[in-house]
Amino acid sequence: MSPSKINPAIAIQELLQQNPAHDNDDRLRESTDALRTIAEASKQAAEEKDPAQADAAEWKGKFEQPDKISGGKHDVVHCESAQNLDDQNDSKNQTNEHGMGSNEVLSRGESDSAHRAIQNQMTEKVLFELTWSSKGNDIVSCEMGNIKTAGRTSEQITLTWKSEPQTVLIITKPNSTPVLDLCEDIVSWLYMHKKKIYVEPRVQEELLSISSSFKFVKIWQDDLQKKVDLLITLGGDGTVLWAASLFQGPVPPLVSFSLGSLGFMTPFSRDGYKKQLESIIKCPTRITLRHRLQCQIVGDSAEEENATAKTIFVLNEVTIDRGQSPYLTNLKCYCDGEYVTSVQGDGLILSTTSGSTAYSLAAGGSMVHPQVPGILMTPICPHSLSFRPLILPEHVTIGVEVPAGSRSSAWLSFDGKGRKELKTGDQLICSMAPWPVPTVCLNGSTRDFMCSILEGLNWNLRKTQSSDAPPQPQP
Repeated sequence: MSPSKINPAIAIQELLQQNPAHDNDDRLRESTDALRTIAEASKQAAEEKDPAQADAAEWKGKFEQPDKISGGKHDVVHCESAQNLDDQNDSKNQTNEHGMGSNEVLSRGESDSAHRAIQNQMTEKVLFELTWSSKGNDIVSCEMGNIKTAGRTSEQITLTWKSEPQTVLIITKPNSTPVLDLCEDIVSWLYMHKKKIYVEPRVQEELLSISSSFKFVKIWQDDLQKKVDLLITLGGDGTVLWAASLFQGPVPPLVSFSLGSLGFMTPFSRDGYKKQLESIIKCPTRITLRHRLQCQIVGDSAEEENATAKTIFVLNEVTIDRGQSPYLTNLKCYCDGEYVTSVQGDGLILSTTSGSTAYSLAAGGSMVHPQVPGILMTPICPHSLSFRPLILPEHVTIGVEVPAGSRSSAWLSFDGKGRKELKTGDQLICSMAPWPVPTVCLNGSTRDFMCSILEGLNWNLRKTQSSDAPPQPQP
């Protein structure tokens, strides 16, 4: 019976019948307290009907519990105090180490045995801890009416291994002799240090063609994602993007060696790789948390093509363009469900701050430090003089829709690949992914970023003004 249908007077009579006077003193005192509470609730029934009836039903339910039988005697079942109940509720609502409440875990139907199996599997991976150069997270105080901030989560982050990483995955740029030579050297060095080495099938074939002694190198498989301790890339930024796309969840620390044409995310050179790797494996190392976007297509045509079943993660950007259509794109943009604007032009770029030096930069967007949490919204050749790029906070959810009445559909590309059609009525939903890509720094997050734009783009490179200007008059 629901609490709203319980009559307080009937509840009192039932409790009198269930709690005879010959019960022990403790039971009698508890029954008296219960009757007193129900009587007070009955007086308030006219003004607060539902709360009073719920209160009466709660007490009635407590004392309707059957007594436990033990040796022919009745053992009284005591209800727990309100304080104990509150403590239990608090403990149930506390979050675990993964940021998920225990009640949320149980609601997903995980059995104890399955949970233990997951824990055992995770312990196979080498653990580490992260520390910020500032103490704690963002701190905001408003003492005496004055707002003050101290400490930033975006400051330099240091990774410290609790034990040396054991499993290493190496991703290489294809069709490059210098890359294969360095891969051979690094694999040999890691094997001497007793590390488990995984590569792609193509790389294993190339190594075995050099020497049959590379049989110890194993082939990478998707089910090994949670067991990789360290990720090494040999190539350019495209190799880093490919390596990050292999992990649709947490990404291990990534060390990127620059063997490509342009490297904003590849600070390490092949010279002195032994010293660099040894320092990374054995000592605390500075990292940059490069945020990713998680993208999903929703809509009738997307459901028919089963495109909504998969979430796509991008490290640089997702691009919405007109494809081969001769017409302007017509895109409606939403922020947290609220309409913002419409794009009429060649398209739109939704970029991470790591991708701010890629396509977004070429389309007129700003260059942003990769550790700044934000989403860049950059139009592609808009047919408007006032459509300037935006940088939105990381907590927003952006929706891009092809509205009804559009002359053509739009096309999506994720980090420059995986083209998909966005048909009329479909919507692209983008938000910040919970799993960033931790890239190892050479000289620190900020210095690596500044060096990349200075060397890669010749940023603000200009001939120095001559000093032979006419003398200025003295005041």
